[in-house]
Amino acid sequence: MPDYSKIFIDGRWVAPDATSSAEVVNPATEEIIAHVPMGSRRDVDQAVAAARNASEGWARTPVKERAAAMARIVAGLQERAEELAALATDDVGTPIGLSRLAHVGLPLNNFAFVAQAIAESAESFEQIGSSRVVREPFGVVGAISPWNYPLHQSTAKVAPALAAGNTVVLKPSEVAPLTIWALTEVIEAAGLPPGVFNLVSGDGPVVGQAIAAHPQVDLVSFTGSTAAGVKVSQAAAPTIKKVSLELGGKSPALVFPDADVNLAGMTAMGMVTMGLSGQACVAHTRALVHRDVYDQFLAAAQPLAGMITYGDPFDPAVLASALISAKQRDRVMGYIETGQREGARLVAGGTRPDGELAAGNFVAPTIFADVRNDMTIAREEIFGPVLAVLPFDDEDEAVRIANDTEYGLGAGVYTTDARRAFRLARRLRAGTVGINGFQVEPHLPFGGFQQSGLGREGGQSAFESYTELKSVLMPLTEELM
Repeated sequence: MPDYSKIFIDGRWVAPDATSSAEVVNPATEEIIAHVPMGSRRDVDQAVAAARNASEGWARTPVKERAAAMARIVAGLQERAEELAALATDDVGTPIGLSRLAHVGLPLNNFAFVAQAIAESAESFEQIGSSRVVREPFGVVGAISPWNYPLHQSTAKVAPALAAGNTVVLKPSEVAPLTIWALTEVIEAAGLPPGVFNLVSGDGPVVGQAIAAHPQVDLVSFTGSTAAGVKVSQAAAPTIKKVSLELGGKSPALVFPDADVNLAGMTAMGMVTMGLSGQACVAHTRALVHRDVYDQFLAAAQPLAGMITYGDPFDPAVLASALISAKQRDRVMGYIETGQREGARLVAGGTRPDGELAAGNFVAPTIFADVRNDMTIAREEIFGPVLAVLPFDDEDEAVRIANDTEYGLGAGVYTTDARRAFRLARRLRAGTVGINGFQVEPHLPFGGFQQSGLGREGGQSAFESYTELKSVLMPLTEELM
């Protein structure tokens, strides 16, 4: 069991400068399961100094050695896979099956991909005339990760950053941090030089702000709410550092009469209820449905709402999690009240379960029909099991409604017309568009348009985003070529 009272700086587990701690609460039981340090600006200064001291040496480490280190981390994560899944289930509340698949499987993919990527391409260059264009690491990367997929989102930053030759200071969410201590132990066992990876826990206003504003941090990568992303950008601006942001979403699913409407209804409802109970930025929380199949869509979605099972997340029969905290639970219930007050028609859910489940942060799967796109529940990110269903009459209206948002993270198109599907995918202002289904593919770029973020995570583009381009002007002589 990791020692959650310490942070990791310069290759050692050390007591933090600050003495305060944050309670880690099991969402399904509301029981306190751990305490983690609330770090200070001095802790950040020490971690950044260690990362800076290690930066040049790690950048010059041969590619084969960095790739081998990534492979050792993969092996370490595999060895502790079941422990990590159990920690995620306690920490985030996700059903154990999803924890194995997403909270462990995706992080493994993140490190395995970059191990292969750097072995194939990190020391290559582009020849343009007599000159060469090369990629070099930024230096020190500040990584700030969220609570909904803490291990996946942390490794989506840490893996490509380390593989590209950067050193890292990681701040996990203090709400669900337990898997990150295990990750740090795995990285420590992999034998990376001191200072290459550092862990400082704490909250956004102190530790997150200090990382984003630090003059010795060259790049800051943040995943979280759009409001918090604005603060990260503001903190980073005075030092002109690169900022990567993966932020909120209000993703639409467009359902046409020629689609498998029953599949579309079940898929849309499943995305906002099963697993994390809608606590995913890319969840399709707006269903835009053609009027000809509107009632059919609702008829398909409604039964699924009643079939979602809650309870002990270690029970294989449980399909959905509690919301992460009482605060988030109450926030979601507030949106449900707002939806009813503004005139949307509640057709499923809208309540909290009673009995044994009343002790957890559970909210029943909720469907609103007859929603207008100017309603609060259609415009703001709820981060809970709430689906807003809006009608449309033709393709142009569907696109207009879908794009009438400040976000642009994901979208879906349900149709059997391949040409329409691709045409709409190009018209929608979203970073990822699924056709007749949706899943996050970790080897593809992931990110959003507009206020859903800056930059991309995943795939080769993520690896490249942690490098700077340099042009080397070379004369045409055989001695230098």
